[in-house]
Amino acid sequence: MRFCAKSMLLSHGLVLVYVLIVCCKLLSASSHHPRGHSGHHQVKQGTCEVVAIHRCCNKNRIEERSQTVKCSCFPGQVAGTTRAQPSCVEASIVMQKWWCHMSPCLEGEECKVLPDHTGWSCSSGNKVKTTKVSPDAASCK
Repeated sequence: MRFCAKSMLLSHGLVLVYVLIVCCKLLSASSHHPRGHSGHHQVKQGTCEVVAIHRCCNKNRIEERSQTVKCSCFPGQVAGTTRAQPSCVEASIVMQKWWCHMSPCLEGEECKVLPDHTGWSCSSGNKVKTTKVSPDAASCK
């Protein structure tokens, strides 16, 4: 009976060690993956990357999109948008809400700051894309 209990403890101990090794390998692999846990992944200085995307349609059948971006900007720069992609832009553009100065629209689109200065719109023909900046994103903390 004692031999059986000892061998059972030994086998449980080996299983536990195996599980710990597998977990460590998974954590190590996820920290090197570009879309891995954001706490472990460093963004190259002067660049931004999208870490989450959300899409939905409201009751008026208008598609709404939002995204979360992680940036590592140089001093004097903050997260912004250039040519419809996340980028680092001069902080003064965001602080003064001169949204069109960061060239947020695609080539051929016209940029207009919204009347309340909460964002901008990009238009081409009869197609209009409106971007509103969340209040906490524009605070330049």
